[in-house]
Amino acid sequence: MLREFWERLLFMCQKEMIATLKDKRMRLIMVVPAILQGFIFGYAANYNLDQVPYVAVDESGSAESRDLLAHIDHNGAFSRVGTLTNPDGIADAIDSETALLAVVIPQDFADQLARGETAPLEVITDGRNTSVAGQATGYVSRIVTSWNAARTGGAGVSVVSRTWFNPNQTTRWTFLPGLIGMISFVQVIMLAGLSIAKEREQGTFDQLLVTPMSPAEILIGKSLPPMIIGLVQSMVLFCICRYWFDIPFRGSMGTLILTVIVFMLSSTGIGLSISSVSRNMQQVLVYVFVTMLPLVLLSGMATPVANMPQVLQVMTCADPMRFALASIRRIYLEGAGIGDIAMNYVPMLAVAAVTMPLAGWLFRHRAM
Repeated sequence: MLREFWERLLFMCQKEMIATLKDKRMRLIMVVPAILQGFIFGYAANYNLDQVPYVAVDESGSAESRDLLAHIDHNGAFSRVGTLTNPDGIADAIDSETALLAVVIPQDFADQLARGETAPLEVITDGRNTSVAGQATGYVSRIVTSWNAARTGGAGVSVVSRTWFNPNQTTRWTFLPGLIGMISFVQVIMLAGLSIAKEREQGTFDQLLVTPMSPAEILIGKSLPPMIIGLVQSMVLFCICRYWFDIPFRGSMGTLILTVIVFMLSSTGIGLSISSVSRNMQQVLVYVFVTMLPLVLLSGMATPVANMPQVLQVMTCADPMRFALASIRRIYLEGAGIGDIAMNYVPMLAVAAVTMPLAGWLFRHRAM
């Protein structure tokens, strides 16, 4: 009986893989999004400021003001796109997005420094993107502090910062490892969601029910192909991270694969539950979109979970992607082992333990 069970399961998996790979549109969905989004996120999702265009308003015209502006220009991150004699042109430069910020040096700048007083320096930034504006202001503050220390010769307090696991604080190092889990989640929940609804829409659902297979065997056979495809996509994204963007991998490949498999199990359960209640593929697409968007937003992919309101933090405990992304990032960047992330497996397995039986019950209930 056990041998017959595995034979039926193998035939079901073969049938699902052939049906999936035979469809040209499904082949494109499996291959193109993973590669395309891997490169798009790698190049476009970048919060690091490499080029900050700015305009200088040097009302002082002194040697001190020119020296300070020279320090800003030679920083490497700033590029001066204009030098104004009065602040009237600042609004046009920022409104047109020609400049991200403006540095205004007042007329009595040199005189105040000569008297040993604190000379004010005005920095006007484009607040339409608060994150970028805050980083640019921080850059200017550090440059001015360094210039002032060199001018006065005062040692002051020196702060040396060290960032673990991402020495240069490169945004790409944070986004791309998390993308290994997110993209595979989207593909798996979509493929699993379409599996049963596609049978209903094509009229083969009744034929599937008269086969000598139990509903549990049918669901298991339909769950394995999406997991295999999701695992392959995760490895494709891993290769893009490791070999194209040169993000060092410090963990164990076995631990990474195990984490992805556990995550795929919970994702497949969600997809099969959606598919079991859907009458056609259009309904699946709507349900997947409605379900997927909150799960991605609550996963901590773009914003830390700790910054969310307490109510939302509690809700994220039911989001398997939150624990998968945290585990994958720790494995990839930190080199964490199974013992370090074992507790993250518990919520993912709990979601699978709820959604898989739920999908089976819904499948039997809707089949009657």
